[in-house]
Amino acid sequence: MSEHGKTPVTVLGLGAMGTALVEALLAAGHPVTAWNRTASRAEAVAATGASVASTLSEALAANEIVIACLLDYDSVHEVLDPVASELKGRQLINLTNGTPGQAREMSAWAEELGAEYLDGGIMAVPPMIGTPAAFIFYSGSGTVFGRARTALETFGGANYLGADPGLAPLHDIALLSGMYGHFIGVIQAYALVGSAGVKAREFAPLLRTWVDAMSGFLERAAEQIDDGDYVTDVVSNIAMQAAAYPNLAKAAAEQGVSAELLTPLQSLMDKRVADGHGAEDLIGVIELLKK
Repeated sequence: MSEHGKTPVTVLGLGAMGTALVEALLAAGHPVTAWNRTASRAEAVAATGASVASTLSEALAANEIVIACLLDYDSVHEVLDPVASELKGRQLINLTNGTPGQAREMSAWAEELGAEYLDGGIMAVPPMIGTPAAFIFYSGSGTVFGRARTALETFGGANYLGADPGLAPLHDIALLSGMYGHFIGVIQAYALVGSAGVKAREFAPLLRTWVDAMSGFLERAAEQIDDGDYVTDVVSNIAMQAAAYPNLAKAAAEQGVSAELLTPLQSLMDKRVADGHGAEDLIGVIELLKK
């Protein structure tokens, strides 16, 4: 603890996100030691009160809690492998975007070195860090989460999911999948109306109203999946939707717009109908995603 009772933290990586993390820690009174491969990146956080380590070894020696926020997991290994022996006794918190498998591999690697490991999935862009809109998933060592929690809560909501280090990136990727699926539809909609000269700003209120009206699909689908029931109270079955869905691609072709963002769903719908599930709701295609 610092003289003010605030947990000191080392942060490795000063890209846009790493810098935002350092600034949030400093604003809350946590002493921060920062390190970046490109030293010039550290000038901004030095000006706001961070101690800048001249070497990675110095950064690791400064504090027990070490937060890594780099480009990818390969980058984390590139940075830490040469000083792996110096991780013994450290609590490594990896806030680098990756997959569940990568998180589990890195957790095992860290533990072999005598370090405790906590993985994290940041659900925010840099300007959101330190605001109520940001939240981060954590999984792995519950001990590390408990010790670092006060510092971690400076970034936004801190949600601990359990001992499996893969749970945080799994939740991260799942939410991003939902986000990008939504973005795909929005992009396609704007491309279609734009092909007729309709301004996106003009169409946006209509799209917002329609998407909001359909938002109940999220909770309804969750109930159907958990209950394993895709046929009760179905309003628009998948057979009917599969018959009409080709019109999305046909209309796009008529307008000179690619439908490649949307076409993958057609084959899943057609297969589900062909397998005898035409009376089900659309969400039944989830069964085809299970390997």
